[in-house]
Amino acid sequence: MEDEAARGGETFDPDLIRAIFKLVWSRRGERGGGGGDTGEEVIEIEPAPETSRRNRSATANASALKVSCELLRVFVTEAVQRSAFIAEAEGTTTIEPTHLERVLPQLLLDF
Repeated sequence: MEDEAARGGETFDPDLIRAIFKLVWSRRGERGGGGGDTGEEVIEIEPAPETSRRNRSATANASALKVSCELLRVFVTEAVQRSAFIAEAEGTTTIEPTHLERVLPQLLLDF
């Protein structure tokens, strides 16, 4: 993987991403696994006998966090660039939320 200095950009702090993941995982654990409000069928997986549902913790290793940080950096950078292109086409120098709203559907399809 390229060095950050050679790439010319900063990436997200892995500790921040780990904290965000932990928050999401803990909220899903409190709701019983999440996904129930999306209309999808929730499949319960029986935990090992020595662990309880509340005592299990989800963890991410360092490599997974680095990849997640890089993916988020690329996604945000691309979103800002596409929004700036639309703002420039409209003759403004400020990116408005509506510019981001216009690029998000295609951006999500591209990723």
